[in-house]
Amino acid sequence: MAVVGVALADCGRVDGVTPYALHAQAARRALADAGLGRDAVDGLASAGLGTLAPVEVAEYLGLRPRWVDSTSVGGAAWEVMAAHAADAVAAGRANAVLLVYGSTARADVRAGRRTGDLSFGARGPLQFEAPYGHTLIAKYAMAARRHMHAYGTTLEQLAAVAVQARANAAANPEALFRNPITVDDVLGGPVIADPFTRLHCCLRSDGGCAVLLVAEELVRECAQPPVWVLGSGEHVSHSAMSAWEDFTVSPAAVSGRLAFERAGVRPAEIDLAQIYDAFTYMTLVTLEDLGFCAKGEGGAFVERGRLLRDGDLPTNTDGGGLSAQHPGMRGLFLVVEAVRQLRGRAGEGRQVHRRDGTLPRLAVASGTGGWFCSSGTLVLARD
Repeated sequence: MAVVGVALADCGRVDGVTPYALHAQAARRALADAGLGRDAVDGLASAGLGTLAPVEVAEYLGLRPRWVDSTSVGGAAWEVMAAHAADAVAAGRANAVLLVYGSTARADVRAGRRTGDLSFGARGPLQFEAPYGHTLIAKYAMAARRHMHAYGTTLEQLAAVAVQARANAAANPEALFRNPITVDDVLGGPVIADPFTRLHCCLRSDGGCAVLLVAEELVRECAQPPVWVLGSGEHVSHSAMSAWEDFTVSPAAVSGRLAFERAGVRPAEIDLAQIYDAFTYMTLVTLEDLGFCAKGEGGAFVERGRLLRDGDLPTNTDGGGLSAQHPGMRGLFLVVEAVRQLRGRAGEGRQVHRRDGTLPRLAVASGTGGWFCSSGTLVLARD
């Protein structure tokens, strides 16, 4: 299976539109990118919108798919659903699957239509933690503190993740924040949840994106060179923090291993990585768990500029959720950026090249959902 169409909807500060409209905008652009019409789509994957997602999204887009998926595991949903789509295509259940997402998270907060309070209406495992003010960011902050305690990871090393993400965003015209920042800027900001200051945390934006995956037989009909899905993996870990065995190990340790094994490649062969980064610690620990460095060495790995576009492992080359855009569940944006880079069409000043000047050949996109509750990892290839 190959990715043949990718696109972003309008992102950043987008007022006066609905999430459905952003879905439609992204879908139209991805189909145009692929050079295919709406009639070619016979599969749809979407999550996070509507009472009957993806039924409502399909209706809005004018689609009547014969295969659907709405696996809702947070930000990792898109990598997980891409893996399900690959299985569906291999089984002949669909030929062209559209993954689409749109959210007005920023506009909703400004209008009072959304809250970040996890205690509201909490049921199930959350009801035992929410009354104590155990917000999502507090869960990530606790995990970061544990890694710092266990391995000596420093605030400066975590801050380096944000600094490099902003440096990558500087050349991205679609990034919301592009002005340079320093480690001191990150450390000197207001504390949101110890040890995180504001710049350790993702931005909140509006936006959407779409990805079109097709069977090999359809590739020759498309306008863009294919990017192949070589391998995938998914894993869920916990919901309650008390059920998480080790705060320093994310579910990417399993999803990544599975994806690499199924792709038949090693982490050392990867040319670039797109990693979910709602908080700086997510990037650091996911790099460890995917095998780019040993457990506990993530701090030393990220502080040496390795994540920059011209670094040893260009990571979140669009600026990531820390600087580019984060309209809620960002996992699909990781695939869009990986595909653009593998095609060699990321744009002037943004395109990653290997040390020998050639285009990148292999990329990994790894999404995380909840508070390290779920993970989906894809290995993508240019040829």
